[in-house]
Amino acid sequence: MLFRKLFITVMLFGFAISSSFAGEDDIVDFTLKDLQGKTHNLSDYRGKWVIVNYWATWCPPCLEEIPDLSDFHDEHKDKDAVVLGINNEELPLAKLTDFSESYLVSYPILPAPRNASADYMLGPVPALPTTYIVSPAGRVMARQVGPLTSEMIESFMKTACKDKTVAAC
Repeated sequence: MLFRKLFITVMLFGFAISSSFAGEDDIVDFTLKDLQGKTHNLSDYRGKWVIVNYWATWCPPCLEEIPDLSDFHDEHKDKDAVVLGINNEELPLAKLTDFSESYLVSYPILPAPRNASADYMLGPVPALPTTYIVSPAGRVMARQVGPLTSEMIESFMKTACKDKTVAAC
Protein backbone atom coordinates (compact mmCIF):
# COMPACT_ATOMS: atom_id res chain seq x y z
CA MET A 1 0.00 0.00 0.00
CA LEU A 2 2.81 2.41 0.87
CA PHE A 3 4.53 1.66 -2.45
CA ARG A 4 1.26 2.31 -4.31
CA LYS A 5 0.77 5.63 -2.48
CA LEU A 6 4.36 6.66 -3.26
CA PHE A 7 3.95 5.62 -6.91
CA ILE A 8 0.76 7.65 -7.26
CA THR A 9 2.41 10.62 -5.58
CA VAL A 10 5.42 10.39 -7.90
CA MET A 11 3.13 10.14 -10.92
CA LEU A 12 1.19 13.20 -9.81
CA PHE A 13 4.45 15.04 -9.19
CA GLY A 14 5.64 14.05 -12.66
CA PHE A 15 2.45 15.47 -14.12
CA ALA A 16 2.98 18.76 -12.31
CA ILE A 17 6.53 18.87 -13.59
CA SER A 18 5.43 18.54 -17.19
CA SER A 19 2.75 21.21 -16.81
CA SER A 20 3.48 24.64 -18.18
CA PHE A 21 3.54 27.66 -15.92
CA ALA A 22 2.60 31.20 -16.74
CA GLY A 23 5.83 33.07 -17.23
CA GLU A 24 7.95 29.93 -16.91
CA ASP A 25 10.59 31.49 -19.15
CA ASP A 26 10.86 34.43 -16.77
CA ILE A 27 13.56 34.54 -14.16
CA VAL A 28 11.87 34.84 -10.77
CA ASP A 29 13.01 36.64 -7.66
CA PHE A 30 11.78 37.77 -4.27
CA THR A 31 13.25 39.20 -1.09
CA LEU A 32 12.16 38.05 2.39
CA LYS A 33 13.67 38.05 5.87
CA ASP A 34 14.12 34.86 7.87
CA LEU A 35 13.38 34.35 11.57
CA GLN A 36 16.74 35.85 12.55
CA GLY A 37 16.21 38.94 10.38
CA LYS A 38 18.63 37.86 7.63
CA THR A 39 17.53 38.93 4.15
CA HIS A 40 17.15 36.17 1.55
CA ASN A 41 16.92 37.08 -2.13
CA LEU A 42 15.93 34.18 -4.34
CA SER A 43 18.58 35.48 -6.76
CA ASP A 44 21.26 34.86 -4.08
CA TYR A 45 20.86 31.17 -4.84
CA ARG A 46 21.50 31.32 -8.61
CA GLY A 47 23.56 28.31 -9.60
CA LYS A 48 21.60 26.06 -7.23
CA TRP A 49 18.20 24.46 -7.32
CA VAL A 50 15.83 26.20 -4.91
CA ILE A 51 12.95 24.32 -3.33
CA VAL A 52 10.41 26.95 -2.23
CA ASN A 53 7.92 25.38 0.17
CA TYR A 54 4.75 27.30 1.15
CA TRP A 55 3.46 25.88 4.44
CA ALA A 56 1.79 26.54 7.82
CA THR A 57 2.15 25.13 11.34
CA TRP A 58 -1.52 24.04 11.44
CA CYS A 59 -1.17 21.92 8.26
CA PRO A 60 -0.61 18.18 9.00
CA PRO A 61 0.88 17.34 5.55
CA CYS A 62 3.24 20.32 5.95
CA LEU A 63 4.46 18.97 9.28
CA GLU A 64 4.86 15.51 7.76
CA GLU A 65 7.31 16.75 5.12
CA ILE A 66 9.48 18.93 7.40
CA PRO A 67 11.95 16.16 8.42
CA ASP A 68 12.48 15.10 4.80
CA LEU A 69 12.92 18.68 3.59
CA SER A 70 15.41 19.31 6.42
CA ASP A 71 17.38 16.19 5.46
CA PHE A 72 17.36 17.22 1.79
CA HIS A 73 18.52 20.75 2.67
CA ASP A 74 21.30 19.48 4.93
CA GLU A 75 22.53 17.06 2.28
CA HIS A 76 22.47 19.54 -0.62
CA LYS A 77 22.92 23.08 0.77
CA ASP A 78 26.69 23.14 0.28
CA LYS A 79 26.47 21.59 -3.19
CA ASP A 80 23.55 22.01 -5.54
CA ALA A 81 20.26 22.88 -3.81
CA VAL A 82 18.59 24.64 -0.89
CA VAL A 83 15.14 24.67 0.68
CA LEU A 84 13.35 27.88 1.64
CA GLY A 85 10.20 27.53 3.74
CA ILE A 86 7.69 30.37 3.38
CA ASN A 87 5.31 30.33 6.32
CA ASN A 88 1.81 31.43 5.23
CA GLU A 89 0.13 32.38 8.47
CA GLU A 90 0.10 35.20 10.93
CA LEU A 91 2.14 34.03 13.89
CA PRO A 92 4.25 36.06 16.28
CA LEU A 93 7.91 35.70 15.34
CA ALA A 94 8.78 34.15 18.72
CA LYS A 95 6.10 31.49 18.33
CA LEU A 96 7.24 30.60 14.80
CA THR A 97 10.87 30.48 15.98
CA ASP A 98 9.94 28.14 18.87
CA PHE A 99 7.97 25.95 16.46
CA SER A 100 10.88 25.76 13.99
CA GLU A 101 13.31 24.82 16.74
CA SER A 102 11.01 22.17 18.20
CA TYR A 103 10.55 20.58 14.75
CA LEU A 104 14.32 20.80 14.07
CA VAL A 105 13.80 22.74 10.83
CA SER A 106 17.28 23.22 9.35
CA TYR A 107 16.38 25.35 6.34
CA PRO A 108 15.53 29.06 6.42
CA ILE A 109 11.97 29.89 7.43
CA LEU A 110 10.71 33.08 5.81
CA PRO A 111 7.49 34.49 7.28
CA ALA A 112 5.23 35.73 4.50
CA PRO A 113 4.74 39.48 4.83
CA ARG A 114 1.27 40.73 5.70
CA ASN A 115 -0.41 43.74 4.14
CA ALA A 116 2.07 43.72 1.27
CA SER A 117 2.07 42.69 -2.34
CA ALA A 118 2.44 38.98 -3.02
CA ASP A 119 5.80 39.37 -4.79
CA TYR A 120 7.08 36.35 -2.87
CA MET A 121 4.54 34.09 -4.61
CA LEU A 122 6.06 32.13 -7.48
CA GLY A 123 2.61 31.14 -8.70
CA PRO A 124 -0.70 29.87 -7.40
CA VAL A 125 -0.78 28.22 -3.97
CA PRO A 126 -4.13 26.42 -4.10
CA ALA A 127 -3.47 24.39 -0.93
CA LEU A 128 -0.77 23.83 1.65
CA PRO A 129 1.80 22.58 1.28
CA THR A 130 2.63 23.81 -2.19
CA THR A 131 6.22 23.61 -3.37
CA TYR A 132 7.91 25.20 -6.37
CA ILE A 133 11.21 24.01 -7.80
CA VAL A 134 13.32 26.81 -9.21
CA SER A 135 16.18 25.95 -11.58
CA PRO A 136 19.76 27.09 -11.04
CA ALA A 137 19.06 29.76 -13.70
CA GLY A 138 16.16 31.14 -11.63
CA ARG A 139 13.21 29.76 -13.58
CA VAL A 140 10.20 27.98 -12.09
CA MET A 141 10.42 24.40 -13.32
CA ALA A 142 7.76 22.54 -11.32
CA ARG A 143 5.01 22.82 -8.76
CA GLN A 144 3.81 20.18 -6.32
CA VAL A 145 0.55 20.66 -4.45
CA GLY A 146 0.65 18.40 -1.42
CA PRO A 147 3.59 16.85 0.41
CA LEU A 148 6.73 15.74 -1.35
CA THR A 149 9.85 13.81 -0.43
CA SER A 150 13.55 14.30 -0.96
CA GLU A 151 13.47 11.33 -3.33
CA MET A 152 10.91 13.12 -5.51
CA ILE A 153 13.03 16.28 -5.59
CA GLU A 154 16.25 14.41 -6.35
CA SER A 155 14.51 12.41 -9.09
CA PHE A 156 13.23 15.60 -10.70
CA MET A 157 16.65 17.27 -10.54
CA LYS A 158 18.36 14.20 -11.99
CA THR A 159 15.82 13.85 -14.81
CA ALA A 160 15.94 17.56 -15.68
CA CYS A 161 19.73 17.45 -15.87
CA LYS A 162 19.79 14.16 -17.81
CA ASP A 163 17.20 15.39 -20.31
CA LYS A 164 19.06 18.70 -20.65
CA THR A 165 15.89 20.51 -19.51
CA VAL A 166 18.20 22.61 -17.38
CA ALA A 167 21.42 23.93 -18.87
CA ALA A 168 23.14 24.66 -15.56
CA CYS A 169 23.42 21.07 -14.33
